[in-house]
Amino acid sequence: MNIEQIHRVYFIGIGGIGMSALARYFKFINKSVAGYDKTETPLTKELSDLNIAIHYQDNFQAVPEEFLNVENTLIVYTPAVPDSHSEYQYFLQNGYTVKKRSEVLGLITKDSYCFAVAGTHGKTTTSSILAHLLKETGTPLTAFLGGISEDFNSNLLLEGTEYSVVEADEFDRSFLRLSPNVACITSMDADHLDIYGDKRALENSFREFTERLKPGGTLFVRNGLPLKGVTYGIEDDSDYCIRNIKIEQGTYIFDLGTPETVLKGVKFNKPGRHNLLNGLVAFAMAIQAGSPPYRIADALGSFKGVQRRFSYQIKTDDFIFIDDYAHHPTEIDAVYDAILEMHPNKKVLAIFQPHLFSRTRDFGDDFAKVLSKFENVLVLDIYPAREKPIAGITSDWLLEKMTNSNKKSIGKEQIITEIKEQNPELLVTMGAGDIGLEIKKIKEELEYAH
Repeated sequence: MNIEQIHRVYFIGIGGIGMSALARYFKFINKSVAGYDKTETPLTKELSDLNIAIHYQDNFQAVPEEFLNVENTLIVYTPAVPDSHSEYQYFLQNGYTVKKRSEVLGLITKDSYCFAVAGTHGKTTTSSILAHLLKETGTPLTAFLGGISEDFNSNLLLEGTEYSVVEADEFDRSFLRLSPNVACITSMDADHLDIYGDKRALENSFREFTERLKPGGTLFVRNGLPLKGVTYGIEDDSDYCIRNIKIEQGTYIFDLGTPETVLKGVKFNKPGRHNLLNGLVAFAMAIQAGSPPYRIADALGSFKGVQRRFSYQIKTDDFIFIDDYAHHPTEIDAVYDAILEMHPNKKVLAIFQPHLFSRTRDFGDDFAKVLSKFENVLVLDIYPAREKPIAGITSDWLLEKMTNSNKKSIGKEQIITEIKEQNPELLVTMGAGDIGLEIKKIKEELEYAH
């Protein structure tokens, strides 16, 4: 498929964070763009503002007429769309060019110098930091991000086509469609067991991804992972290493060692050791584009963050509200550690929305263990996403496994009342479902109170 020959692009699941970045990209290069999604969201409203036609019923008769022309029309779908989706089936059965999102990303980036960020955690933050570092050092790049960068206020950065930054998503083995020049693997914790079955199959998929590197490509791996590559870590013997960490007014200050030099007094503003590691590997990758290390290190200090990644919503002397996308036990643990490091001795209330019935079932004991670390916890109903309910797997089932003395399962309509009753010094909301749509309401209500 030649993108030059494509005139129209229709998206099934256009409101997804990765899909919407692709939709913006095709609109920017003057293609006709339209799409379907299940529900209207702030993201779909932004796309509509770009004159992208979006409808919310699964009905191919609602597809704008020009997109029913088989010639020069590309159909892009997200793997989260079920096979039974009638629009998907219509396009599949009527001779259209139908591609998965990851395939299209691979086609767009194949002729560029491609940076790919892989790992079960940290992809969006790492790729956003990397895009920021490359932009700040004048690198002509296009970046497709899995979150809204607070530096660009977008999930798409268009600064040229010579270089590209993409997230290499292990879900549905999507990352095996990419052929990067430089890649990193941040983590390989068990996840997506509905796809892989067990951890070994997941790890094998990551090994297969490393073989997708172009000849002469460079692979960065977090120290301790069972893979060969250039290593990075904190206070260890890694090729790229952070040492002598201090915290001053919520900012990390540290020494950054590379195979060639040591940079002193580097600054980074995102809380959490997991974010420090994300910043470190983004720095190591950015060096591959040829900018001087000291310039890249300076740019690290000005990175603002990504929406819903340890994002401060309210930060006053007497109250802090943090929102995070954490939806896996390892990610929740990282959030807990970051709160403990940056805000010790605060009365904390955590609100968590489990994401997927299968993930809740597969990691029930791990979720219970890490959520039990928080002093006070509210658990929302499980967000189903693409799944149907699993008998016996509920928020109450998860709650029973937890050892907290102050724990409760609630509906979304009870969130504000519960927060006010508990009156925490620090509130953290976590989850990958529609809890993100509640953040604005919570913030407005609590800003007024504080």
